[in-house]
Amino acid sequence: MIRKQAKPISLFLVLLLAAVTLLSGCTKSDSGNANTNASQNGASNAAGNADANADAENGAANAGSSEPITLRLAAWGSPDEIAAYKVAIARIEKAKPNIKVDFQAISADYDTKMTTMVAGNDEPDVAMMESATIAFPLAEQGKFLNLQDYLDKDTEINMDALVPNITYSAEPGNVIGIGPGPETFVLYYNEDVFKDAGIDPPPADPANAWTWDQFVDVAKRLTIDNKGRNATETGFDPKNIKQFGINLPTWWGLYSNFIYSNGGDFLSADGKTLGLNQPEAVEAIQKLADLINVDHVAPSPLQAKNIPGTNVALQTKKVAMAFDGQWATTALAQSKFNYNVAALPVMKEPVTTVVAGMFSIFKSTKHPQESWELLKALIDPEASLDMLTAGTWMPSHKDWYTDADKLAKWTQDLPSRPSGYKGAVIDMLLSHSHATPTAYVKNFNKIMDVINPAMDKVWLGKQSAKEALDAVAAKAQEQVQGRRDIK
Repeated sequence: MIRKQAKPISLFLVLLLAAVTLLSGCTKSDSGNANTNASQNGASNAAGNADANADAENGAANAGSSEPITLRLAAWGSPDEIAAYKVAIARIEKAKPNIKVDFQAISADYDTKMTTMVAGNDEPDVAMMESATIAFPLAEQGKFLNLQDYLDKDTEINMDALVPNITYSAEPGNVIGIGPGPETFVLYYNEDVFKDAGIDPPPADPANAWTWDQFVDVAKRLTIDNKGRNATETGFDPKNIKQFGINLPTWWGLYSNFIYSNGGDFLSADGKTLGLNQPEAVEAIQKLADLINVDHVAPSPLQAKNIPGTNVALQTKKVAMAFDGQWATTALAQSKFNYNVAALPVMKEPVTTVVAGMFSIFKSTKHPQESWELLKALIDPEASLDMLTAGTWMPSHKDWYTDADKLAKWTQDLPSRPSGYKGAVIDMLLSHSHATPTAYVKNFNKIMDVINPAMDKVWLGKQSAKEALDAVAAKAQEQVQGRRDIK
């Protein structure tokens, strides 16, 4: 669902048909337009909301028409996800012969191609969007319907029915997109490695999650050099490690979890000040960098080039544990070894960051209500059950986590849902999740263009987190434009 750095949806089954019955009439590059359009936003937002209300009413009025309707849907995705979209579309078209969904699967240069469509006034009706790279720049141009109007009027789905942190708002009351489902971050581990070492595995329950010091201690004991010595023992050779204690992705999606856990943020609460060079964020980043350069329990950026993906790295015991997203369970479930999942270690409070793509409806659509019904079908958990059970997605609807029967449909007795899943993933999502910074940090990409080179020096051990971030703080501050509304 999301497009991951060094690093993210499917759709089918019974409720999709139910959703479709409502369709009786008939879905990376910063554009840099924020400053250009800022002076127009006050008037255009009010006009946009009025247009969206009118669109919702007109769509409902047109719902009784039997005229043929074509809805255009654009999305990216893995081959399995694309196949899922196609199955869902076939079912929609079979249920309502007067509707045709023209599906455009874009596998490369998605944002560039979408930007070209918009420039040529050739937008699809519904499209998958990524918040920081294209959705918010287009929202600032007034390109999307306000989905809040539909959520307010719909009797089947509203904001309270959705899990936290998957609705994206350009400003309060203007929802520009809804994620098909959340993706969280967790700690994966090889159960056999822990058993062989005689070490208790990490807890799944967030209430009992390891402290940071406990985590580092275990990571040291599970980091083994080519002579069989671990990182706590005399003579340990950090230059010749055959098994690392932890694999550490160094992109912002991963380290955001620990910034939030330590009480930090990317911006100050009022949105006026860069937060990444503040003590809480600096401390969290430094502790992560120390895993590489001080504790020697995580591969350096150079060593990481020889570390395979999470499933292979754990299976071959190149690493004992790995930080990764919930989406990694798909590949892990297909691997033939004993893996499990635990809550992330805690600095101050248990936290997991939620990341997700979003479906948005272009304001240019001639069929707003039908497009809304298509969007609802795309985020219907029953429709995406195959992808849920495979481990690729998680449901967007809250009751699929709290209703025992619905929960069992996508978690019970499945290799993609190991024993620690409920605590490490579900409980963390419902009680300890935080929105991705791309959802609320305005001008996020431009800020990170300044921050990323500094972070490279931290991971390489060339500068401390404080030195590196203080050196670029003033330049990054110039890109700070405030915070958006998040739900």
